[in-house]
Amino acid sequence: MTVTSPAPQASSLAPERRTARPRTVGTAVALVAASVPMFMATLDNLVMTTALPVLRTELSASLEQLQWMVNAYTLSFASLMIAASTLGDRWGRRRVFVGGITLFALASIASALATSAEALIAARALQGAGAAAIMPLSLTLLAAAVPPARRAMAIGVWGAVSGLGVALGPVIGGAVVQGISWEAIFWLNVPVAVVAVPLVRYALPESYGRRQPIDLTGLALAGLGVLAIVWSVIRGNDDGWTSTRVLGGLALGAALVAAFLVRESRTDHPLVPLRLFRVRSFSVANASAFAFSVGVFGTVFVLSQYLQVALGYSPLQAGIRTLPWTAAPMLVAPVAGMLAPRLGVRPLLSTGLALQAAGLAWQGLAVGSGASSYGELVPGLALAGIGMGLTFAPSATAVLADMMPDDQGTASSVNATIREIGGAVGVAVLVAVFTASGGTLTPTGYADGLAPAALVGAAIVALGALVTLAMPRSTGRLTA
Repeated sequence: MTVTSPAPQASSLAPERRTARPRTVGTAVALVAASVPMFMATLDNLVMTTALPVLRTELSASLEQLQWMVNAYTLSFASLMIAASTLGDRWGRRRVFVGGITLFALASIASALATSAEALIAARALQGAGAAAIMPLSLTLLAAAVPPARRAMAIGVWGAVSGLGVALGPVIGGAVVQGISWEAIFWLNVPVAVVAVPLVRYALPESYGRRQPIDLTGLALAGLGVLAIVWSVIRGNDDGWTSTRVLGGLALGAALVAAFLVRESRTDHPLVPLRLFRVRSFSVANASAFAFSVGVFGTVFVLSQYLQVALGYSPLQAGIRTLPWTAAPMLVAPVAGMLAPRLGVRPLLSTGLALQAAGLAWQGLAVGSGASSYGELVPGLALAGIGMGLTFAPSATAVLADMMPDDQGTASSVNATIREIGGAVGVAVLVAVFTASGGTLTPTGYADGLAPAALVGAAIVALGALVTLAMPRSTGRLTA
């Protein structure tokens, strides 16, 4: 569960090595063709949050299974994103993009037809694989389809649509679940895909990038390593943190991740070029983005259910009440984007993460002190939302600021992957805190676990704010 902040890829902004002759289509048509599938994939990051209490009842799902309904999508998305970009370079970006849309739609049908928690988890993993092909390629295809003079405007609109998907996810999910059924949140994707595929083929020209082999060994090591770590954290409270299964899973995950790093340092075609992390602005931006995702989206997972389980709101009412948090970035992010060239990204990132930490701490303290009304949470939600808006654009700028042009596409994909992995780890870690603190899925027991979980999330985000102090002062600042 994660929010995807737009990070323009430099390869998107330069002429491609091979690009099909585009039809003469308007910028608006190209924008719709690229943005609608991306909106669909972004929406499904958070559309399930307000449906979780209903899924718990309808599918007799445990808390662990609810986590996997979210994390199966996120881990699949994160693990396959860079591979999908590489396949797009080799086989054709539009071809892989259309394939991703098709897979996403088929997986949505499977999700809607699921009659058990296990079936829904498997379908969500397939959805994540489809989204992995949609997100990194939509911007690349859009940039190639619009005239250079309108490219910056088009990318700005693309980013706004991405933010809209984040903001409306809980609201649309709540409205559909309450007004129709939980299955309908997945059926909605099908007509969107049916319209999107021919529109993409009409409006977006085919293009190719550098042809290079996919590091399948590295892909397997990284994916299985992260999966083992997340699985172990999720099982920690039930099996015991010193149990053989949990300790063995953590050790296996750590060993696989270490093997992945060794592999990437030696192969000629690494999935993640480790040399990128020698650039300080890139390393700091990714470390702070990981902390942000762990703290914020782990808290979103538990808070979204609190509004229904403990405060008694309907799914739609709960979704609407997340808007001070999820919609604020749409207003604040453009302002941060304008300020970054003047101030540099470091003060904006530090301030944004500090405000998010304060917002999460406010929520945790309010719940822990016995808050019984939504109004007591609003200041914390607003602080977190403003801070999130200050973080998005500067973080994207920092990732790309000191990269060579040929590396910027890869750098953007690596950053998006790290954020997605952070979201999955965050859900696992904060639910573990929730459970260990005595939290239960009951009106009286939910606050017992939510308060410490939100405070742990706040501490992790605050650590991310401290990390940003290592960012070079000049990063992102335009010199006169």
